[in-house]
Amino acid sequence: MNKAMVMDPPALSAWKDAIRRRYAADEAEVMRELIGQIRLDEAERKEIAAAGAQIVQRVRRETSPSMMESFLAEYGLSTSEGVGLMCLAEALLRVPDAETIDELIRDKIEPSNWGAHLGNSSSSLVNASTWALLLTGKVLDDDPKRPAAALRGLVRRLGEPVVRTAVGQSMKILGRQFVLGQTIEEGIKNARTLEAQGYTYSYDMLGEAARTDADAVRYHAAYAHAIKVIAKRAKGDVRSSPGISVKLSALHPRYEYTHRDTVMAELVPRALELAKQAAKANIGFNIDAEEQDRLELSLDVIEALLSDPALKGWDGFGVVVQAYGRRAGPVIEALYDLAERLDRRIMVRLVKGAYWDTEVKLAQEMGTKTFPVFTRKVNTDVSYMACARMLMDRRDRIYPQFATHNAHTCAAVLALAGNDKDSFEFQRLHGMGESVHTIVKEGEGTRCRVYAPVGAHRDLLAYLVRRLLENGANSSFVN
Repeated sequence: MNKAMVMDPPALSAWKDAIRRRYAADEAEVMRELIGQIRLDEAERKEIAAAGAQIVQRVRRETSPSMMESFLAEYGLSTSEGVGLMCLAEALLRVPDAETIDELIRDKIEPSNWGAHLGNSSSSLVNASTWALLLTGKVLDDDPKRPAAALRGLVRRLGEPVVRTAVGQSMKILGRQFVLGQTIEEGIKNARTLEAQGYTYSYDMLGEAARTDADAVRYHAAYAHAIKVIAKRAKGDVRSSPGISVKLSALHPRYEYTHRDTVMAELVPRALELAKQAAKANIGFNIDAEEQDRLELSLDVIEALLSDPALKGWDGFGVVVQAYGRRAGPVIEALYDLAERLDRRIMVRLVKGAYWDTEVKLAQEMGTKTFPVFTRKVNTDVSYMACARMLMDRRDRIYPQFATHNAHTCAAVLALAGNDKDSFEFQRLHGMGESVHTIVKEGEGTRCRVYAPVGAHRDLLAYLVRRLLENGANSSFVN
């Protein structure tokens, strides 16, 4: 690899000042700029709102919510039961011994008012889960003043292993709503039903950042194996073939700016090996988004990868951009400029962002004057619209991928696209947003890709809790 490329990628340096300035800019000033970039008049905005409302009406009239949507509607983060379940899901599979699991179940389930939820959901599966939780709560209740206390005490003694097994299995069932398979082979097998209906997939190997180099080597091997398996399903066109999403922090234990030289020397070759493998198979290869404090380092790595001559002529290199980040607009401009300089076509997946709580907390801990993300959800929605406009205006070099479960956002993207429905795609999470995207795909003839995590249950917890936080919040479109 070219030493200059490793030490100082030149093409993006001109954009770093603009990206850094946006971080420190006043949020209201940034919003005014973004609103001006959307370029929709009042009549167009009303048409989009009406189209979004029509999608919602059709979803309610023609489809049933998924099990997970029903579950979140009944046990959102506005209820103590929902919070308890989230804590239980996050912790249960990491607890090492049966005694602690029993105490954890007792702590999170016993004090909750499960009876208030009984029969409320439109989903029989959710109501069945409520029955189980209600019975568990009664089994674990040992108030000596209540009738049948002796019997309950007996059931409690006999029943705790049963309760433990049942709750553990429930958490796994919950996880399967979000995880396509425990192995890439199982995931691809489970994907065939929707693939037959014209959907495509982007597979993500479950697991958070590598903590040791052994972790990084293991993740790298998992990605390499997944690409090898996915390649067998390639169709000759990146847009209609399955792809893979890769977290750079999974490929190096010190993926942080203070270790930039080490990252460029050690992580880049690992990621490049995977990218070359994907390019040879002509499938999509998306660099997943990281925390905001790693943004500049990610851009350096992306430039080093994309600059390699071995990837020339391949249109499958992709980057995820988070619209809740204040710097999303300048990042899109930098990526477009990089693609133009290198004479490449790239993919950009636009997401709203999955780490908002973490980003705000980290900024508070560091005492920064501003946050790296927008502080109001409506501002993130405006940013997403402005970024969508930017991507649509740059389709000569960028293949936009719009990841959203929001009907209004889908309607806005369709309006921005005009008559060209083949130059971009929608994306959704496995287990979420099926109804909205089915209606949009069938009605508009647009492409849709499913982002599908694959991995063992022991690795799903962080991902599962992130999904519960996003979709269980009162401000989420699911609610």
